[in-house]
Amino acid sequence: MIRGSCLCGGIQFEVTEVPLIVLCHCSRCRKANGAAFESGAAVPAVNFELTKGQDLIQTYESSPGTRRTFCRVCGSRAPSGSADGKLYFVPAGLLDDDPGVKPALHMFVGSKAPWWEITDNLPQFEKWVPGYGPDDSK
Repeated sequence: MIRGSCLCGGIQFEVTEVPLIVLCHCSRCRKANGAAFESGAAVPAVNFELTKGQDLIQTYESSPGTRRTFCRVCGSRAPSGSADGKLYFVPAGLLDDDPGVKPALHMFVGSKAPWWEITDNLPQFEKWVPGYGPDDSK
C-alpha cells in the first residue's frame, strides 16, 4: 500500500499501485504548481481510496473540462478523478511512500518554461501523449 497526504495531513489516501508517473510542462500545470513542471501519477480508480478529508477538497476549473483540486486548509494540490471515473490523477509529490516507479515521459514540452532545460533521456511529446489527448484527431 502506498500512502499519500496533503501538506497539513487533512487529506489522506491510499493507492495499491502506481503504474505511471508523467511530467507535464504545460503552462496550466506550471502555474498550478508554481514549478517548471508537474509530476503526476495516473492511477486506475480501482487502485485509489480516499481515506480522509473529502470535505477539505476544493475544486477549480482551470480550463473547460479540466478540474484542479486542492486542500482548502493548506492549499496543497489534491488527487482528482477523471471525468469518466476511470482514473485518479495524483500529484506525485503527495505520495508519502515509494511508488516503485520513476517518471516515464515528458509531455507538453512545446510549452515548457524557457528557463528549464530537460536533461534526461525520457521520451518527450510536444503536446499530449499520442492516443491520450482530446486533440488526437487533429
